[in-house]
Amino acid sequence: MFRELLEIKRDLIRKAATSRLFILAIICFAMYTGLVHKLFQMQIINGEKALNDYLQLTEQTITTAGTRGNIYDRTGKVLAYNKLAYSVMIQDTGVYKNSDDKNRMYLRLVQILRKHGETVQGKFEIAVDPNGDMVYTSSSESARKRFLRDYYGLKKVEDLDDEKGLYPSNLSARELFEQICEDNGLNRLTDSDGTAISVTDQEALDIINIKYALRLMLYRKYEATEVAAEVSDETVADILEHIGDMQGVTVEETTIRAYNDSVPFAPVIGYTGKVPEDQLQNLQSRKDDYDINDIVGRTGIEYTMEHDLQGTKGKKTIYKDSVGRIRETKDETDALAGNDVYLTLDADLQKGIYHLIEQSLAGVLIKTIVNGDYQADSTTDGSNMKIPVKDAYFQLINNNVLSLKDIEAEDASDTEKNIYRKYEASRRQIFNGLRDELMSPHATDMKNLPEDTKAYMFYIYSYLSGPTVGIIKEEAMDTSSDEFKAWKSDEISLRDYLYYGIANGWVDTSKLETDTKYSSADDTFEALVNYVLGKLEEDRNFTKKIYRYLINNDTITGQELCLALYDQGVLKENEQDIAELRAANDAYNFLLKKLSALEITPAQLALSPCNAGVVVTNDKTGEVLALVSYPGYDNNRIGDGSYFSQLQADLSLPLYNNATQTRKAPGSTFKPITAVAALEEHAITEDETINCTGIYTDVEPPIKCWIYSGHHGPLNIVGGIENSCNYFFADLGHRLSTDGSGIYTPDLGLDVLRKYAAKFGLDHKSGVEIGELDPQISKESPERSAMGQGSHAYTNVQLSRYVAAIANRGTVFELSLLDKTTDSEGNLIKDYTPEISSHIDAAGSTWDTVQQGMREVIANGSTKRLFADLEVEIAGKTGTAQEARNKPNHAFFISYAPYDNPEICVTVNIPYGYSSSNAANIAKNVYKYYYGYIDLESIVNAGALDAAKVNIRD
Repeated sequence: MFRELLEIKRDLIRKAATSRLFILAIICFAMYTGLVHKLFQMQIINGEKALNDYLQLTEQTITTAGTRGNIYDRTGKVLAYNKLAYSVMIQDTGVYKNSDDKNRMYLRLVQILRKHGETVQGKFEIAVDPNGDMVYTSSSESARKRFLRDYYGLKKVEDLDDEKGLYPSNLSARELFEQICEDNGLNRLTDSDGTAISVTDQEALDIINIKYALRLMLYRKYEATEVAAEVSDETVADILEHIGDMQGVTVEETTIRAYNDSVPFAPVIGYTGKVPEDQLQNLQSRKDDYDINDIVGRTGIEYTMEHDLQGTKGKKTIYKDSVGRIRETKDETDALAGNDVYLTLDADLQKGIYHLIEQSLAGVLIKTIVNGDYQADSTTDGSNMKIPVKDAYFQLINNNVLSLKDIEAEDASDTEKNIYRKYEASRRQIFNGLRDELMSPHATDMKNLPEDTKAYMFYIYSYLSGPTVGIIKEEAMDTSSDEFKAWKSDEISLRDYLYYGIANGWVDTSKLETDTKYSSADDTFEALVNYVLGKLEEDRNFTKKIYRYLINNDTITGQELCLALYDQGVLKENEQDIAELRAANDAYNFLLKKLSALEITPAQLALSPCNAGVVVTNDKTGEVLALVSYPGYDNNRIGDGSYFSQLQADLSLPLYNNATQTRKAPGSTFKPITAVAALEEHAITEDETINCTGIYTDVEPPIKCWIYSGHHGPLNIVGGIENSCNYFFADLGHRLSTDGSGIYTPDLGLDVLRKYAAKFGLDHKSGVEIGELDPQISKESPERSAMGQGSHAYTNVQLSRYVAAIANRGTVFELSLLDKTTDSEGNLIKDYTPEISSHIDAAGSTWDTVQQGMREVIANGSTKRLFADLEVEIAGKTGTAQEARNKPNHAFFISYAPYDNPEICVTVNIPYGYSSSNAANIAKNVYKYYYGYIDLESIVNAGALDAAKVNIRD
């Protein structure tokens, strides 16, 4: 037998022609040598009875997943598909009786995986972020509590108990991690000789992920659980080399989900992952063979079309002997592939628009960032705000473009060490100063503190009142007290306010380590100070707060931070640029140069604006040709917990779809609806004029037109739309609120506006088959609502459906991203045609007037210069909305083309985009690309685009 095994080994290695055949050889040899090892272990080389015991068969039912269907664009380009890959699987075979032995085996496995750059996957919702900190990866606070509920094995979230501490929900990610390490002995692991083994945070977290995944599969212990997907050939070879030391670990060839053009498509396509526990029951209600280890769609089209894309499982009953060899197979049913899904989207259009957005936002930032200090106030025009360059330098730290972990590392560069040395020296002074201030009987009122100290004090308060700390119970405060009012007006110190809270029971001292149960207020307060300052020593967000002021006061310079971009590999090595930066010490122009070349992107800086959405629809069919959200993300990497936590922490919000989930006041883009309502309700005729005086005084407070202190004078409805006159549309809102007897009733006008908004589909979601926020029609102030203000709030895709109805003169579609589904052989299963939601029966003259007004916006209005070089004639409407006095305006643009025979609609939204001219500028370039004036290659290879040179204030 031994000779046979050795000959098999030699034969397999001799025949191996590729790396995969070599791996197969290793697998086969490992199986046979494992058999010999088992034979020796069980001592059954001789003896008929022992041999019969050894061959005793066990029955096992095996299910195999059907291949997931592909996703294509409208032209047949594949967007999501399955590819063969190696996966590392693990099964608790019961070999390891001792928990330390099991932990040592897990450690061997994760060290091999990490050595080759592999990622351990799992459902344990904690990860190490790029700065080395433990963070929850739950999508929301409620999701975090559901995760803790499942981790503790509770039935309800309400069973979490912070008071008794048995099942606490207010643990930080770090506290929960350390508790689990303690419970599982990971912080005191030793080798077989009793020598302590050092386990890194990431290694411990990987082990926890494996153990948590196995725990979820306890009810099916006979099946292996995937712990790493798409591992390299080198990883496979390394694992197989050590397979004898890792009982229960196997390598299997499987399929994984892969995505082409992932970044521009991810917000639409979404991604797959293991079944969330709270969704399993719902999935099983549609198909009962779903289980906790299945891969399913988690977001986007992958989620919406889950039951079409998911294949049908195969099943077979096998009989194994005691060493795992299959002796017999019965009742075998083959797995079936899922259906393929074709989208209405055009892949090249989607990609091109994504790049156009990024290039346009970079141009806006280049125009807006100034080399100096800048402070907006309540009178600053939201379309003309500036960004001090120090804000951009700080974002390199604040948005994790630079890793603080790398700056603090022993092998950091000289530049990084200098940055960290300055930080450390300042940190010690800051903490000493905070302690002195908090412990002083004569603490300073908040309003009299230096700006940085005041910011640190507010951070301390926010930290103590946060959901995972919960020492300050804001719900228990007496908001009518003098102390509360003083706190809100900065007329009390944090020390005095916390003393007041201790005395009045809204400072929970149960977490504090005091010497006796009934400590004095002074003892309790000192324990509170020690507690919070100790926590802030390790709090990365507080670290960033310190960096904020070190950059502000030039202790840490922009030059140092920009040089660190090269040290950390954010920028590719360029000796000339580095030399110029060192010599000129001109970080401002360096940053703008890199932004212009898009070596640094708007998403990385996460300044305003850093995100946008564009929707292109066919106004004749309701099909969506492009639905683009910037920034996107790589859904091929979504299974990497560290990458996912990085996305969650990213201040540019890449996981947030700006076309379907950014809901803002539409501003003047709503005015065409008001025009239709006013004409159809006979509040005005096509030729009637309204005289804009610059300020509308028929309501309180008066409404200023955007042109104030100027005025537009007499305008008919075409002129009102062309000039986006606030006075004109406020008066239309007032007229719609006045009945035939001359009685003014605001609710009357609001009812009419709501009726027409609903006619245009703004009372419900657009119909696209991915997550979308509900629209919100205004319920206040008919005059302001008629201008697109009030409490209106819509997503980009909802505005797209509405403008399509104007373009096609009344047909309102339920927009769709789906073209068709086919089976795996290409046979048609279902053809998706967008449904007509309703039809607006307005007079032909109404459509003529409103369309003419929107054409005049482009041909003769404030955007005339912007569109002068565009050959195709379009109609459109700009919109600007202010959300906060200290932030830039939101920018919108709705449009369709060609004007005389509409084909497509293009809508753009830029949160905090300053001026609607910036949104119109993106739309212009989309039309240029769609109609062939520029091609995809030239777009992809371009740098930042110049910002619009006109400033629209409407």
